[in-house]
Amino acid sequence: MQFSLEETTGIERKLTITVAVEDINNEVNKRLQDLSRRVRLDGFRPGKVPMKVVKRRYGEGARQEVLGEMMQSSFIEAITEQKLNPAGAPSVEAKSDNDEGFTFVATFEVYPEIALNEFKDIIVERPVAEVQESDIDEMIETLRKQSNTFEVVERAAEQGDRLTFDYVGTKDGEAFEGGSAENATLELGSGRMIPGFEDGLVGVSAGEETVLSVTFPEDYQAEELAGQAVEFACKVHKVEGPALPEMNDEFFARFGVSEGGLEGFRTEVSKNMERELRQAIKSKVKNQVMDGLLNTHEVEVPSALAAQEIDRMREQAVQQFGGAQSGFDPKQLPAELFESDARKRVALGLLIGEVVKQREVKVDGERVRAMIEEMASAYQEPQQVIDWYYSNDEQLSQIKYVVLEEQVVDTILDAAQVSEKSCSYQEAIKPAERVEEAAEETEEAAE
Repeated sequence: MQFSLEETTGIERKLTITVAVEDINNEVNKRLQDLSRRVRLDGFRPGKVPMKVVKRRYGEGARQEVLGEMMQSSFIEAITEQKLNPAGAPSVEAKSDNDEGFTFVATFEVYPEIALNEFKDIIVERPVAEVQESDIDEMIETLRKQSNTFEVVERAAEQGDRLTFDYVGTKDGEAFEGGSAENATLELGSGRMIPGFEDGLVGVSAGEETVLSVTFPEDYQAEELAGQAVEFACKVHKVEGPALPEMNDEFFARFGVSEGGLEGFRTEVSKNMERELRQAIKSKVKNQVMDGLLNTHEVEVPSALAAQEIDRMREQAVQQFGGAQSGFDPKQLPAELFESDARKRVALGLLIGEVVKQREVKVDGERVRAMIEEMASAYQEPQQVIDWYYSNDEQLSQIKYVVLEEQVVDTILDAAQVSEKSCSYQEAIKPAERVEEAAEETEEAAE
């Protein structure tokens, strides 16, 4: 075997490989001889089929099989000798097949060489917050509202009430398709209907009728109604007001609190809020570190790795929207929808891997257990959850990788510019606005 290596652009490489014709012929003949002892053909006794007959019938197939295997083995031999690390399968093109041998070109990308910069230019602002008693009060009220029921009231409808009513929509005096319903239910303020519809029902009592004059939005999905002025004749049958559940043992039990009454419930809510706060702060710090890592390094992303990540993101998108069981093919989703984020993910993964390698970061087993125990504390039987993780290699590996990422973040934070900013609980748990989104909004505002 002979080969030559060409560095084309960036991380792309081309290997031109020639396999000697003698090696090919020897391997083909060896296979045909072996085949002649096993093949069964009409008119010949087993093991007595003439070689020329075997060659005529099976020669081309055997040669193609040999070529395929030799291309693979010679490619592996060449990249091993050159100490290359391909980032995906090569694209192979046959160049010549003659008395001198079989020549092919394998084009592929290698993993990029990454030189880590110092981390001192990465700027991180760590939120500092505490869970206050008022935050607990607000959370409990939110939980009550999420568990509320509706009771019939003898008054005019208000925002937050639920109505049962009939409506008939007309445009220029003619009813339009999809604009009518009987005994429909609607929670005022839910935003389910077009602008002005729900507000127009505020102040209406059971048994009353009213006509709403509204206009469909310009971007309404039904083109024939988009931007059109219409009227809805409504008749209200029932008005129900929200009724918050009482703060009793039955309510507490819905959230897994069976002892301690109100004080026990507040303690459990506080623990969950503290856990959420810790995770939110950790997530915001991590996002800043990762953004900083990307912004202070340039990484050439191999196309094969980007394509793999795009496929993973397609699968995630389909699963997220419940399409996994519908038979929808994720590859129908355009690659360009995911390409930018996919390349960032790959670049970040390569950078993290380089930090792990150069800084010799090893997974801390104690941190793995602490993370699993904290996750398990949210369940009624924590030990069962802990045992499940340690008996499931795949799930345990995922936790180990998360811990490894956290250790990389800590490594970078040791050298980064870190400041602290006091804020409220609500501010701390609010998802951070990404740099790209803020830039886009600024650009749009400028335009």
